[in-house]
Amino acid sequence: MITFAGRCLLLDIEGTTSSVRYVYDVLFPYAYERMGAFLKQNFSAPDVRAAAEQVARDAGAADLAGWLATQAGADPAEAVAAEALRLMDDDIKATGLKQLQGQIWKGGFEGGALRAHVYPDVPPALRSWTAAGRQVRIYSSGSVEAQRMFFGHTEHGDLLSYFSGHYDTRIGPKREAASYEAIARHCELSAGDLLFLSDIVAELDAARAAGMRTGLLLRPGNSPQPAHDHPAIETFDAITLV
Repeated sequence: MITFAGRCLLLDIEGTTSSVRYVYDVLFPYAYERMGAFLKQNFSAPDVRAAAEQVARDAGAADLAGWLATQAGADPAEAVAAEALRLMDDDIKATGLKQLQGQIWKGGFEGGALRAHVYPDVPPALRSWTAAGRQVRIYSSGSVEAQRMFFGHTEHGDLLSYFSGHYDTRIGPKREAASYEAIARHCELSAGDLLFLSDIVAELDAARAAGMRTGLLLRPGNSPQPAHDHPAIETFDAITLV
């Protein structure tokens, strides 16, 4: 049980609001299978080009042109696709990759091919928390755009209206305290007024180092975690607001 008197609940997605298996068994394969064709068809689009620029920067280059110059004359769209697929194969949560995945998922959600999984305790908790005057925000490695698409097209309908803000790795890595400090500043709250909920102890350690309250989600299928002293809960029903 977690008793919380603060002003904002900050939520992870995978393993917290939603099944890790849905992300790995549905969303990731959907993007992986379509990455090459998507880039080939849309490479000149501004948002796709911006994501490709970020892929190059994530690879250590100053810009896309400089990175492409190292790719032995490969077609630009094919080179970016190959790098994106490599990152996915290695389960690297790079910002540019997440932007591309989000753009691909957007088409799937808007076309009805995808419906996001959320645990059944999540919608009533969101309603209860916001009705009590609390803010609810998301911090995930998935891009803000993907987060909005995800929660706008769930099995329980459109849940976007319950969220006051979204953050991704553009604000900083999830295992660094500075990222949580930046989120608290953006919320215009002291860190102690935020409760961060995640399935990953290293993320919770970073949030607590920044001064936030923390809670570990023990959802079915979540990965075993190392020894820790964070409060552990199985559902959002175990959170009491005071």
